[in-house]
Amino acid sequence: MSTTKHGLYGSDASDKAQRRAFTSGAAPVAIYGLGKMGAPLAATFGARNGNVVGVDLDSDVVDAINDGTAPVEGEPGLEPAISTLVNEDALRATTDGQSAARDATLHVVIVPTLLDDNDSPDLSAIEAVVTDIGAGLDPSDTVFVESTLPPETCTDVIQPRLVDESGLEADEFGLAFCPERTSSGRALEDIRHSYPKIVGGIDEESTRVAKLVYSEITTNDVITVSDCTTAECVKLFEGLYRDVNIALANELARLGDELDADIREAIAAANTQPYCDIHDPGPGVGGHCIPYYPHFVIDSAEARTPLLETARAVNERMEQFTVRKTIEELERAGVPVADAAVAILGVTYRPGIDETRASPAWTITSALSAAGADVFTVDPVCSDLATFAGRPTTLSELPRVDPDGLVLVTAHDAFEDIPWARLSDPVVVDGRDVITDPDIDGHVYTIGGGRASSDR
Repeated sequence: MSTTKHGLYGSDASDKAQRRAFTSGAAPVAIYGLGKMGAPLAATFGARNGNVVGVDLDSDVVDAINDGTAPVEGEPGLEPAISTLVNEDALRATTDGQSAARDATLHVVIVPTLLDDNDSPDLSAIEAVVTDIGAGLDPSDTVFVESTLPPETCTDVIQPRLVDESGLEADEFGLAFCPERTSSGRALEDIRHSYPKIVGGIDEESTRVAKLVYSEITTNDVITVSDCTTAECVKLFEGLYRDVNIALANELARLGDELDADIREAIAAANTQPYCDIHDPGPGVGGHCIPYYPHFVIDSAEARTPLLETARAVNERMEQFTVRKTIEELERAGVPVADAAVAILGVTYRPGIDETRASPAWTITSALSAAGADVFTVDPVCSDLATFAGRPTTLSELPRVDPDGLVLVTAHDAFEDIPWARLSDPVVVDGRDVITDPDIDGHVYTIGGGRASSDR
């Protein structure tokens, strides 16, 4: 690989020559963050650029990449892609962010932004990475930020820090916000072609470079927006829409008993009109996106955001609603919660994905355990069940536990094979409307659907 670096920001080379510089590896790439989204992104850039270094603080992650293995599980095609790229010297990894920054001309940031104890965005990870990039930033380099951030982080935090750390003027390097739009379990597919890529630069030249590079990464469209802040808002608005919509569905679901109506059926019928798209209710909203993004806006906005705040509160209350309904259904069956064995079916936040961040199961297991129930957790996907309140068990062991109650939180495919005939008629709280076995008709409470019709 050539050691001559070709920066793209401010280049007077032709579009064709700049694309050739990128696809030939003459414009080296550094990817900062090799987690669930970062590792697939590094593999995708490696396949197109051929000169990529991934950066991560976790030496085990770095060693995995350099050994040609995937540092995350459950991503189809990722491990063979990494193995091939490492063998071809197209991808390597390091814990030394400053060294990677010195060697790269294109810097892609995809570290997480979490919340602190006050539900304010914690920018420490992004700030640390930007500090490292700034120490190795050269004129004509470009920084692409894929991490989800509060509005104006690029203009108010990232660009000033890059200037301070590099000693460069703001117009000597590029900066663009290019949000990831991927889901766990399908990251490679999403990065490469599932959705249009959004890019917005700190200036027109940054936007141009971002569009040029990402048009080589995705086969889908690259949509340019006016600036970094607009691009930051695009990513947030996607999550805010879902949080508010799910809150509507959840609030309607809580009215089901009072109205003696099947809210899910009503929603499905309403959605036959093209202007109506109400989402599904459930036991809560988990993951590393939807529960976090509203706080990015709520915390940064001077104006009140009552709709966002209310939606977040409604969705957070569904976990306790689920607990309350479980206790009520047990009592209707004559079993006090303090004497009950309750199995929680599914603790990951999504079916088929080993990710528990902000899962409703955290609150549900803890609250039922605190109420005196003997809690058992069942999840065929989760690799660390022991971190939840209750005792881990398996689907095949359920008959031995013989629970008084079952609470379905996550609709894993494996739960289609619950051994109902070997259980002693438990009450069921179905958070996802997937329990349909005729042997238990009349003993199921479905969130949004109420009790089985024969038991109303």
